Amino acid sequence: MSSNPSANSDTLVTVFGGSGFLGRYVVRALAKRGYRIRVGVRRPELAGHLQPLGKVGQIHAVQANLRYPASVAAATRGASIVVNLVGILAGHGAQTFDAVHVKGAAAVAQATTAIGARLVHVSAIGANAESASAYARSKAAGEAAVREASPESIIVRPSVVFGPDDDFTNRFASLARLLPVLPLVGGGETKMQPVYVGDVADAIADAVDGTAKPGATYELGGPEVLTLRDIYQIILTMTDRDRMLMPLPFGLARLKALVLQFAPSPFTLTRDQVTLLQSDNVVSDTAKAAGLTLEGLGITPDSLEAVAPQYLWRFRPQGQFQRKNA
Repeated sequence: MSSNPSANSDTLVTVFGGSGFLGRYVVRALAKRGYRIRVGVRRPELAGHLQPLGKVGQIHAVQANLRYPASVAAATRGASIVVNLVGILAGHGAQTFDAVHVKGAAAVAQATTAIGARLVHVSAIGANAESASAYARSKAAGEAAVREASPESIIVRPSVVFGPDDDFTNRFASLARLLPVLPLVGGGETKMQPVYVGDVADAIADAVDGTAKPGATYELGGPEVLTLRDIYQIILTMTDRDRMLMPLPFGLARLKALVLQFAPSPFTLTRDQVTLLQSDNVVSDTAKAAGLTLEGLGITPDSLEAVAPQYLWRFRPQGQFQRKNA
């Protein structure tokens, strides 16, 4: 494939989960490269915000639910490339980790293979079949299901993704606005490599273009490895908030999560999320050595400190035009 918009105008890409946070950026990146895009979502009537991201008729939303293979097959019909972005951070009703991350991923891979298309599957750094976290285990099982049905698929594992409307930096900034003391689960020593959503979208678009290695697993991280404490301090500086950071041992955090799992955002915390924080979330040395990173795709990642001030200003006490530390 080519990144030339005119050369891509006859190529149909089906994107599952295209109406979500990452999905919006992926759809926009593909639209800029000229692809025709079919977006498979559970509720297409709520995906109207995608239309302005491309030309008239370029982006079309259809009903598809990964728990129903027939709808997945229908959404992939006629596509040359399929992108699966669907993922959840906590289970709700029938939307369980197994249903979405494992069986859903398998349904997408099987449908893609049936039509002879290529697949780009988005997983997560930390996917591990031996993990104590149900989320991480389900991500690993989903990757295995994809590899079994479509061995040449490209798997993309981002670290924590940040950007406007994320559920990461915005959540921490919201907590800083509401609470005088911020809890640091596990003492805030967990290492992460926050990656900008636009860089992840560009990497996925490159994979759609055909510039990524078939059958490879890419790990995407930003330019810096930061601890959870570092990230809190960066956000506090950006939002001009002075808050105490209080270490919260993992055991106590798990007890609190028994109640907080039912709390509204930004206070929600599940036991599985606490378990996830016991492991670092960074690009592996193996991926770096093999060039299976953003840099390996020729993308220079943007840092948290370079991008986040552009949207976190709304959390400052006096808004966008407040003098910093005045």
